[in-house]
Amino acid sequence: MLKVQKKQSYAIHFDTKSRKMNQKLIHSVKQSFQNHFEKKPLMVFSPGRINLIGEHTDFNEGFVFPAAIDLGIVLAIQKSASNRSCVYALNKEEMYEIDLSNLAPLKDGGWRNYVLGVVGELAKIGITVGNFDSVFAGNIPGGAGMSSSAALENSFVFALNELFDLQMEKKDMILISQKAEHNYVGVKCGIMDQYASMLGEKESALLLDCRSIKSQPFKIQLQNLQLVLVNTNVKHDLSESAYNDRRNVCEKVARLLNIQSLRDASESSLDRIKNQLSDSEYKKALYVVRENKRVHLFSEAILNNDYTSMGKLLYETHEGLSKNYKVSCDELDFLVEKTKSMDTVYGARMMGGGFGGCTINLVLESAVDTFKTEISKQFLEEFGTPCSIYDVTISQGTHLISDN
Repeated sequence: MLKVQKKQSYAIHFDTKSRKMNQKLIHSVKQSFQNHFEKKPLMVFSPGRINLIGEHTDFNEGFVFPAAIDLGIVLAIQKSASNRSCVYALNKEEMYEIDLSNLAPLKDGGWRNYVLGVVGELAKIGITVGNFDSVFAGNIPGGAGMSSSAALENSFVFALNELFDLQMEKKDMILISQKAEHNYVGVKCGIMDQYASMLGEKESALLLDCRSIKSQPFKIQLQNLQLVLVNTNVKHDLSESAYNDRRNVCEKVARLLNIQSLRDASESSLDRIKNQLSDSEYKKALYVVRENKRVHLFSEAILNNDYTSMGKLLYETHEGLSKNYKVSCDELDFLVEKTKSMDTVYGARMMGGGFGGCTINLVLESAVDTFKTEISKQFLEEFGTPCSIYDVTISQGTHLISDN
């Protein structure tokens, strides 16, 4: 599906600006569906997302700045007359049959629980769907912090809404996707990933208020700059304890402050209860408070085309994630640190849940090729394995694929 090109053996580079890659993915999924089920499918594309700034603030009812991208999940689906629903994961070449009368989570269910969770959470609110046949595949790198899980959840809830005329609004669908991840996968995620994937706007990032679940689009016009993602290819699994442990710390601090969430906290209020917290708990809460401020400063910098300030804020966020919130790793820290000596890089930070995945880099467009070569070579020399590099385009949220 992905067109892979090796450059000087330093890294794997993905050119996502061309529509050809997604067209090939769409064709592969559609062909597989027709081979398996011999009927015409409904086709859906659900994108991954990047987050410019505002990391780990969504589940604190704070502010984030995500955007949908042109990497995602393609789903082919149609009603079935059988007594089972069939889901075929084309990337993995695995078929799963769902019994709609038994929607309990599977132990070690992997991707199956994302799909099962969507159907199960719909059932919990009294929405029963009929049986269906489906095939899906994607080109979002797993573990890269680009929300492949939200894209998968959204693809199914959107498709089922279309297929069975459930008459749900997109803002209702994302809550189903979020609950699927909470209750079937075991990750107490915020709403950002599902929101950005479902409601993203072409060429715009969304300043999202995670309390009101309302957003303001900001046209991203980087002029002579380009966003480049560098993937460490270190895998992280957010269903493990680290993500939920940090959420528990944030909730504990909010209770001590007698507030709804850390969105309502200030540095001075944190200082008043500092003696009731461990040093680690205090630093994690302090990161969240400061990150919410940075999101607003970043939006102001976008309006003013102040790329220097944007870059500075990216570096500050990474410092907080690494030193205070403690979700970075050696590979991510290395990548960010190396950019600081590059005059053509305005800013960089780790992106996503942490413990691996990508850095997001704001790079002078004329120097992108040089940046890729230099950072790839240095990473390979340091760790002995190649990184992967992605040029991303800000794209539209989950939508039907027209039949052409």
